[in-house]
Amino acid sequence: MKVEIYSDIACPWCYIGKRRFEQALDRFEGKDAVEVVYRPYQLVPDAPAEASPHRAWLAERYGPQSVAMDARVTELGRAEGITYDFDAALHSNTFLGHRLLHLAEQEYGAAVQGALKEALLKAHFTDGADVGDRAQLTEIAVATGLDRERVAAYLAGEEGTAEVRAQLEEARRLGISAVPTFVFEGKYAVQGGQEAETFLQVLTQVAAETDATTPEGEACTDGSCAV
Repeated sequence: MKVEIYSDIACPWCYIGKRRFEQALDRFEGKDAVEVVYRPYQLVPDAPAEASPHRAWLAERYGPQSVAMDARVTELGRAEGITYDFDAALHSNTFLGHRLLHLAEQEYGAAVQGALKEALLKAHFTDGADVGDRAQLTEIAVATGLDRERVAAYLAGEEGTAEVRAQLEEARRLGISAVPTFVFEGKYAVQGGQEAETFLQVLTQVAAETDATTPEGEACTDGSCAV
């Protein structure tokens, strides 16, 4: 089974959804046959290249309720073992990070890409790193196991740019307008940072349905829907 997770590095719910999905996958009997790949999505595609404080940006966008928004996510994240530090977090463009994730998938495989995704989320939300900065991205990638010279050369050029833009366009074609969105076998989608139990039900259901002969276009149930 292939699961493609559309998410953004700067999306706090994507971090929570990742943890909850991984909990479900650990409990899924067929987990060894599941390939998890991360696909790009940008919540703020026009974010400037120069980073700025997250708190100031969120307040400008959502007003006074931004404080409560961060507080709620912080509380939910704590239950999943995530430490959010929104006072240190920076608002920056995530396109370079998505290019780096594409490189990891193509040259190192899904497992390394998953580890890099975790490292980027932690860097952004916990460590206050600028995930739009080439030097900082290089250090994060190297710590995850990627080759320093390859990463530095890759980020200095335009390699992978067209591929990532094509994947962003594919997300729009699929009608994905919020993240995280989990696409199972290219047919079934679950949106949001659902509880682990919900993800486990979907994994079990999709495994059963894809093992059987299912009419093309038939909608699924129990919290998932046809893409």
